[in-house]
This record gives sequence, structure tokens and C-alpha cells, in this order.
Amino acid sequence: MGVLAGKTALVTGGSRGIGRAIAERLGRDGARVAVHYGTNEAAAKETVSAIEAAGGEAFALGQELGVPGDAEALWASFDAAVGGPGGLDILVNNAGIGASTSFAEIGEEEYDRLFAVNTKAPFFLAQLGAERLRDGGRIVNVSTGLSRAAVMPELMAYAMTKGALDVFTRNLSKLLGPRGITVNAVAPGIVDTDNTSARLRESPEAWDNAAALSALGRVGAPEDIADVVAFLVSHEGRWVTGHWIDATGGSLA
Repeated sequence: MGVLAGKTALVTGGSRGIGRAIAERLGRDGARVAVHYGTNEAAAKETVSAIEAAGGEAFALGQELGVPGDAEALWASFDAAVGGPGGLDILVNNAGIGASTSFAEIGEEEYDRLFAVNTKAPFFLAQLGAERLRDGGRIVNVSTGLSRAAVMPELMAYAMTKGALDVFTRNLSKLLGPRGITVNAVAPGIVDTDNTSARLRESPEAWDNAAALSALGRVGAPEDIADVVAFLVSHEGRWVTGHWIDATGGSLA
């Protein structure tokens, strides 16, 4: 039996990249995983199939985030899939979007969209999810190393969304702590996903420069982040809460 046997998890943005790695890892550890996706249903179904092929249990849930009523709609779909309200043990707020332009060029529409997806959606997903979380549950918010270091100042709007998420993490840990629910933030650095691979592989120099940022001398893999999340949601992570965990491979050292 896996260490998460009998648990149910929801991973937002679980169809690709870091989210997929998290969903697959929790599935291998025995959790039943709700794989959320925004638009790419095919990718979500691939993730579900991969979890099932490894002997796990999963199902896909589609809902665009960053729009009015997104949290309510997603939880309604979750409730229908699991047979009613409740029954949640793990919430991973992984879904997020990056800024497409720099500080000098970003407009109000994109700025508002960044906060709607990266900050507002996790807030209300956790607010409504808290009603469904069993005592002793887990919430993990995926942050970024950029919220603690101005290594890419042109991306400050994105970093600001995650900085707010960090504040939310600390305060929510105090609010839900009496129920034995832990709340933590995991902060990746540069990770090789489909969102970053094209840029990283533009040239050998681009890849080498990204790898050189890490004290370990390589670009991160989605599994590197998934393994940290797996610890936090396990019984072994029960005494860690309200924490911002640097999972940048030492990029901020």
C-alpha cells in the first residue's frame, strides 16, 4: 500500500509540466488524484492514463481559472466526481501563468489576468476547499524563487502574484492549523517543462546559462519539485507548515 492510500488529492494544472509530475507522484504513492486542466483535455487524459497504467486511480476535471465563479465550478465538478462534498485530503495549487512581456510593456489586461489566475484562483480554491478538507489535510501552493530574489526584475508582475501567494500561505497555515491541516509553498527555479524548453533550447548557451544558476549545475526537472510536494503531503511532513521551501536547486544561494 502506498503512503497516501485512501487519500484524495486535487492538483490544479495537473495535465502538464510540474503539475503532471506532482499528479503522477501522488498517484504512485496511492492517492486518488483529480487532475485539473484549463483547456488541454487531451493532456489531462494522458496524465490520468499514466497514473492508471502505474496502478493508481485518477480522473480529469476541466475548468478555466481566472474567470468569475471558477472556484465554485471546479469544486462542483469535484463533488460530482467523488459523490458529494467533502472527501478531500490534499489540495495542490499548481496552475499558473507567466508574464509574456516585461515591466515596461505589460498592460492592465495582462496584469489583471496574472493575478486572477496565480493569486485569486488559489485563494478561493482554498477557501472553498477548506470546507471539503478532512482534518489533518494538506495544502501546497506552488510559488517561485522570483518572489524572494530579483534575479529577473523584468518579470516583477509575475513575481508579485507569487509573493502574494506566499503571504496567503503563511496566514492560511495559522488559520487551518488547529485542524491539523498544513499549508506550505514550494518555490521552483528554472524547470525543464514545455513552457520553458523552447527558450532553454534556443542555443547551448541558453541551456548552459540556466544550468549555471543552480548550485547543483543543472536545470531542474518536474520530478524534482514533485518529490518535495510528496514529502509535504505525507505523514512525514506533518510538522512543516507555514513554510516557503526553496526548491530552486540552490539558485538563490
